[in-house]
Amino acid sequence: MEMDSLIEENFRVLAPQKKALGKLGLKTVRDLLFYFPARYENFSERKNIVDLQEGDKTTVYGKIVEAKTQRTRTKRMSLSQIIVGDLTGTINAVWFNQPYIANILKIGDKVALTGKIASNKSGLYIANPTFEKVDSYADLSGGSALLAVYPEARGITSRWLRFNIQKILPSVSRTNLQDPIPERILKKYHLPDLYSSLIYIHTPQNPGDAEAARKRFAFEEIFFIQLTRLKERQERDKKHSFAVKITKKEMDDFLKIFPFELTAAQKKSINHILGDFGKKTPMSRLLEGDVGSGKTAVAVAAVYAAVKSGYQAAYMAPTEILARQHFQSFIEYFSQLRLTTKIGLITSSECRKYPSKVAFERDKGDGSTHISKSQLLKWVENGEIPILIGTHSLIQKSVKFPAEDGKGLALAIIDEQHRFGTKQRASLAREKSERIPHLLSMTATPIPRTLALTIYGDLDLSLLDEMPAGRRKIITAVVPPEQRGRAYEQIRAEIKNGRQAFVICPRIEEPDPDKLGALNVKSVKEEAKRLQTEIFPEFEVGILHGKLKPAEKEEVLDDFRGNKIQILAATSVVEVGVNIPNTTMIVIEGAERFGLAQLHQLRGRVMRSSRQPYCFIFTDSDSQKTKQRLAALEKARSGFELAEYDLKFRGAGELSGAKQWGISDMGMEALKNLKMVEAARLESQKILKQDPELEKHPLVLKRLSSQKSKIHFE
Repeated sequence: MEMDSLIEENFRVLAPQKKALGKLGLKTVRDLLFYFPARYENFSERKNIVDLQEGDKTTVYGKIVEAKTQRTRTKRMSLSQIIVGDLTGTINAVWFNQPYIANILKIGDKVALTGKIASNKSGLYIANPTFEKVDSYADLSGGSALLAVYPEARGITSRWLRFNIQKILPSVSRTNLQDPIPERILKKYHLPDLYSSLIYIHTPQNPGDAEAARKRFAFEEIFFIQLTRLKERQERDKKHSFAVKITKKEMDDFLKIFPFELTAAQKKSINHILGDFGKKTPMSRLLEGDVGSGKTAVAVAAVYAAVKSGYQAAYMAPTEILARQHFQSFIEYFSQLRLTTKIGLITSSECRKYPSKVAFERDKGDGSTHISKSQLLKWVENGEIPILIGTHSLIQKSVKFPAEDGKGLALAIIDEQHRFGTKQRASLAREKSERIPHLLSMTATPIPRTLALTIYGDLDLSLLDEMPAGRRKIITAVVPPEQRGRAYEQIRAEIKNGRQAFVICPRIEEPDPDKLGALNVKSVKEEAKRLQTEIFPEFEVGILHGKLKPAEKEEVLDDFRGNKIQILAATSVVEVGVNIPNTTMIVIEGAERFGLAQLHQLRGRVMRSSRQPYCFIFTDSDSQKTKQRLAALEKARSGFELAEYDLKFRGAGELSGAKQWGISDMGMEALKNLKMVEAARLESQKILKQDPELEKHPLVLKRLSSQKSKIHFE
């Protein structure tokens, strides 16, 4: 069977199946062969129906002797039921709110049901079991004690996938498979070769086989991601950057003017950056710091060094709100330092310049003015504006910097850098030029160490692991429904003392009540009305969400900054970029619908002053898992600690790696293993050191070339 041939050329594929395969990214026989099971069912522990007991987790194989669908009297819930029998007895299987089961399972069908055995007054039953139609038990197990269960899509079943993958395996041999991992690495870490791993992962004879195969493929994925990033760094290091020269005394004198004392971590990070500036190669550094740890102050110091050397600096933020926030911050910093450095702002909706030439041009209290895009671009290109802040508008072809010696873009800063794609980051860093800017990436998103080592393997890391003096630890409380009243009273008391509050909701509009699972989800618009009329009629409640126009967002934020609005009901649009020190309280509705990192980012909005901050977590969920996650949020001392918890306790399929980082669920699971990640990094470094162009490792180079189109690191 030809590995690169299309699936439909080798197997019978119906139109709905072809569509489903496309959604799964499966086009060729090779794609199918490398589509791995999500889990396994253990058939070595299969029981006859007569031997079943309450609490058993097992698989029952038999024939359907009865099938029906009905609705419960009280909850109007659909109930699909079948009775399955083997030679020893019968058992009832029940599915709640899954009426389509009646269209799939019919009397006379042979099925395998997998689930937990429960009991009621009628006897034993299986609730919501996974099921599979089979012709015989032998057909189901394929001679293996473990049954591979594959991720499905609408139109394609795990059984179809398993049945056809089993057809491919006989045509696979060690001679027609090229293992991209060097043999010495396989032996060193006791990993099975590619052929064995494919057999083990699709038809394991025992759990050890499956575990060994998954370990090998997880290592392979992390190894090649590491290799890709290190190769990118290697190529970047071949280029020259700008000579940013500033003495230690000049920087120390600059930092003394700051209206606060920098933390030791901030000073250390600034020294890292100055050290990078002293090299001929361009800086590639990630500045990772918790919310409120002072990343902007470090960025200001780096920008000052570039501007003092006669060059320009660009600062790219993922949202207009955040870009404007940084524009304001830089104006405040440089005006406090009595520097009249020109600062520009460019977004899709406006261009601004600071300072304005004459007083009547100023239409903002910060001393900046609106200018035309063409005028801003002209000043940027001739070097008159040394600091340019903006969104992705910064990387438009029309934005040009001086090309002559002694001028140009020497420093590119990317904030919340994981929100940008690789091409966007490369565009700002001008990586196609002969002389490229120093790159400083920044993030407040807590990232586990193993993930940082993998996806940011091409960057040097600086950590801001301490908070500025005077910042108080936030008091976080998970509030059950019956205690909401007490939380509201505490908020009322704080607002009467002059403070303000955020109320975060998962949605903008009310959900459709006819859609199952969409009930009881708070929306910004309705919650704002309820808060204004029923809870806090004496205060002004505002609304902020992503569908508002930029000018409308700015107006709302200006009113909130000026305390014309005391309570701001918003979506997670405030997660980054909203810095209003007077806001000391945040309520998060439907907290179970947000990830831990996002919850931590949201509560960071009220950790911007020396006043005591509060975070009230509202949830109506009774899930034990939700309670455990939110309890971790209450106890966590930092975002780093929370990130490690999230990685450790979230299961396969819950880590969203493919969507955000370009890493599979298997790869994300591997990130729980620090030793594996460090081993993959060590081996990738060794290979590139000994063979920079990979001339002696053609299979590694071939795999690396194919990998580049598959991973995006976003």
